[in-house]
Parts: sequence; structure tokens; C-alpha cells
Amino acid sequence: MKKSIIVFALFLAFVGCKSEQEETITLNGEFIFVEDAAVLKGDDFIYGVVVDEKAKELAEKTKSYQKEKYDMIPVEVAAVIKENPNKDGWEKIIEIKEIISVSDQRKASKLKMNGIQFSGN
Repeated sequence: MKKSIIVFALFLAFVGCKSEQEETITLNGEFIFVEDAAVLKGDDFIYGVVVDEKAKELAEKTKSYQKEKYDMIPVEVAAVIKENPNKDGWEKIIEIKEIISVSDQRKASKLKMNGIQFSGN
């Protein structure tokens, strides 16, 4: 009986640790996909994106919003943040699990001169 309880406790500990590592979070940021690389940039983060079917699907959805090849498009995704196994490029990468939304609303750049605020795209 004790062995069963110990095995069960170890199993729960292992499953608990695994689910913590694979925690999916919602991220809002600007997405760009160029050739075989993708990036998601938020107000306080920048992540490389695992180029898989979900990333390619998101790239396809953002194409119609791009005016130029290097336009970054606002998106909301559910993703898992991981350490970059390649150690070159971004320190952390994300794997997109779900595409929540793609937006046409780009952040307007703001310039302030002599107390007058200008904004544009």
C-alpha cells in the first residue's frame, strides 16, 4: 500500500511540474513573419516564434493587413514561452497554441514638438 501511495505521489509531482512548464499564456503584440523567421514584440517583451503550422497560419492571416513587407501587425495569441534551445537569436521563444485575434489597428507613432502632438502610421 505504501509503495502505491509513493508511486502515485511521484506521478502527481511529475505531472504537476510538466503542466507548470507548459503553461499557456495570452500575449498581445505586433507580429512579423519574414522568410523563415517570426517575431512577436510587445510593450515589454520580444520573442522569437517557433515556425510551425500555427505561426505560418498567423503569417497568412496578417498578410492582408500589411501595407509593406516589413509591417508588424497587432495580434493576440495563446502561447507557451520556452527557452531557445539554439542559444543564438532570442533568449526566449514562444510556441503559438491558438490565434485569438488579428487586428488592423497599428499603433500610431506620436511625435511631440513645441507642445503640439502629431501622430501618424
